[in-house]
Amino acid sequence: MPGFGWVSPAAVMPKLAAIFLILFSASVPAASVADGVRIYKAAHKLQVLDGRRVLYEFPVSLGRNPQGHKLQEGDGRTPEGVYWLDYKNPASAFHKSIHISYPNSKDIAAAKQRGVEPDGQVMIHGQRNGLGWLWLISRFFDWTQGCVALSDGDMDILWNVVDGGTRVEILP
Repeated sequence: MPGFGWVSPAAVMPKLAAIFLILFSASVPAASVADGVRIYKAAHKLQVLDGRRVLYEFPVSLGRNPQGHKLQEGDGRTPEGVYWLDYKNPASAFHKSIHISYPNSKDIAAAKQRGVEPDGQVMIHGQRNGLGWLWLISRFFDWTQGCVALSDGDMDILWNVVDGGTRVEILP
């Protein structure tokens, strides 16, 4: 019978690979866009959420003085409370950054009452550009000025699944 002879594995493999990719890609849902981010400061972890479902969980480093709510510029604390991821900065000094909407009106009023500046550059970011490999060490230290730092790879994932306007809750 013509066409039913022996076929070499080298001829079959590309076809099997193509069939596998078509079948596999059809069963994988499209990338989810997160509707929330939750940061647990004491546990040093960031969760990316879709409703109540945790899509991703990443280890983080925080401000060099991580306990307590950020009170003023330069205190080395990461804020606590509910904020928004309001814009992305692809040209950051760190591997991408996403701005957290700190300070809110309550933070501004409290800082004004104390006669200090609240700060306005709190970000979620990767490692300093060109130093991504340092995450192997820096993840064990709180070293930022109040930001939330991720590995560059984790930052890439977060960057792709959150948009401006995503809610971020930062817990003690």
